[in-house]
Amino acid sequence: MRYLKIITTLVFALILASCSQNNNKNEAPAPVALTKEAAGHYCQMVILEHAGPKTQVHLANNPNPLWFSQVRDGLAFLKSPEKTNKTTAIYVNDVGVSNSWSDMGQDNWIDAARAFFVVGSDALGGMNVPEFVPFSDEKKAQDFATKRGGEVFSFDNITAEMVLAPVDYPTQTVTH
Repeated sequence: MRYLKIITTLVFALILASCSQNNNKNEAPAPVALTKEAAGHYCQMVILEHAGPKTQVHLANNPNPLWFSQVRDGLAFLKSPEKTNKTTAIYVNDVGVSNSWSDMGQDNWIDAARAFFVVGSDALGGMNVPEFVPFSDEKKAQDFATKRGGEVFSFDNITAEMVLAPVDYPTQTVTH
């Protein structure tokens, strides 16, 4: 009887340890610093050669993030009906703390799920089309929208239609 209690206790401890290890696997990976080797998922162009905020998407069972030279493109990937891989983390540049529109920085990543996005402004992203401009601070997003046009949306309120709709290409480049 004593051995049964010991075995039961050991089995229970192993089960708890296993659950704890599985929970750690579900934690979001940390954002990755942007380097000159990072290439866009769609365009395969060097990300750092594009102005405006960027996106990195982390997928389950992939140690490297997918890079997007424009936030709108990253959101389109996430909202696409063809996307089947499990997403473990999504990070976007925080425009509110960036050096400039042409230099977003390499380490100013914020969780896209907690960001405030200005949609419909005159800001053009890395592919020279209208951008979804992310901020960690809602007031900074509102200030940007007041100056540059657009509305502020949370991540959850951005629909697939918003990011997958055709884009009107501007006739001139407007920067930050």
